[in-house]
Amino acid sequence: MFVVNRMTPNPVTVNSTTTVADASEIMRRNKFRRLPVINIGSLVGIVTDRDLQEVSPSRATTLSIFELNYLLSKVQVKEVMTKNVITIRDNATIEEAALLMYSNKIGGLVVVDENDSVVGIITETDIFKSFVDIMGLTSGKTRITIKLHENKVGMLNKITGIMTDMGININSMASYSIDQEWELVIRADITDITALSEKLASIGYPITHVAQIGN
Repeated sequence: MFVVNRMTPNPVTVNSTTTVADASEIMRRNKFRRLPVINIGSLVGIVTDRDLQEVSPSRATTLSIFELNYLLSKVQVKEVMTKNVITIRDNATIEEAALLMYSNKIGGLVVVDENDSVVGIITETDIFKSFVDIMGLTSGKTRITIKLHENKVGMLNKITGIMTDMGININSMASYSIDQEWELVIRADITDITALSEKLASIGYPITHVAQIGN
């Protein structure tokens, strides 16, 4: 799955001279949390709802609503935006986007094409939805966790071979390390979990957890 499949295309943008008041209204009206800043077709920054909140007077201010609106109408986006924008190509994978967000502690990425033109925006919500789909979490399969002890060549072949012999259709799988031990999570159509558990345990791969997730 690629970024282009999950991004919001043709995102709403502002320019650097847009006022904070106008940018705030655009975000409020469209329920956005971030806006790319573009000048004459070029990406020059990104402004977030947090950026705008930081320059807005606190609720404890003694200023009137008219004075507040006047002040916000004078502050421009270029004064509060982030100029070094982290971007990602539209043909990058969802995994690359997730890692880039995680590594930089950000909740969204501006998406550009091969010409560095802004073509979309992808957020943490898009990433979450993608992984829900990738893992098949809404399909109502049985989820099993298998203790691997070590991650070695041939183990998946042994495990999936047993499941194939039992006529079990595997929907998705993922492996990860916890406390220097490996676990394998498989989602599949399993009708006889007891028989599968016994067969896997007999070759050294015990099932440690079983759950039914999804509809």
